[in-house]
Amino acid sequence: MMPIQVGRTRVLSRSFFDRDPVAVARELLGTLLCHDDRGLMLVGRIVETEAYLAADDPASHGYRGQTPRNAAMFGSPGHAYVYAMHRYHCLNVVTQGEGVPSAILLRAVEPLQGMEVMFPRRRTERYTNLASGPGKLCQAFGIDRSLDQWDLTQRRRLWLAELGSETEIDIVTTPRIGVTSAQDLLLRFCDAASPCLSRRPRVRD
Repeated sequence: MMPIQVGRTRVLSRSFFDRDPVAVARELLGTLLCHDDRGLMLVGRIVETEAYLAADDPASHGYRGQTPRNAAMFGSPGHAYVYAMHRYHCLNVVTQGEGVPSAILLRAVEPLQGMEVMFPRRRTERYTNLASGPGKLCQAFGIDRSLDQWDLTQRRRLWLAELGSETEIDIVTTPRIGVTSAQDLLLRFCDAASPCLSRRPRVRD
């Protein structure tokens, strides 16, 4: 596999994220997650996302108001919201305007570069198990709370970028995974062709 020339890709702008979270969640599919992990480039193609809404969404961390833990959700769009879940971390991207707590959870990526680091971190030999879930993703990419509130719109340390090739994606929409509230909302978006999804979808868009 040829290394991705991340220096030639276009970083996703703040205006990309300053929109409705459902639109952003769909359009993040096929873009790149890039982490400059102390000089080693880790790159993956985003294949699964979940939207969390600012209003009428009790599954959202911002539903009951701002706390020190979820402060990033109330910040400006294009920043990271990283939280701990058991012994793992989850990476979200903040959307809409400042003070509007909506975000996109990155659920899965297809690793493209840096797998020599990801395999021992994940203690697995299966490529499809490297980042096929939000906790796995963060473990493979070395993402933790130190990146909470990080500006993802700069080509520095952690960012999101266009892949640079126009490939049509067969998007499948399903309910979100692992939520105990608002379980009927169709806010999970998957690249149907990807072998690296956290769970195979059953509902087709």
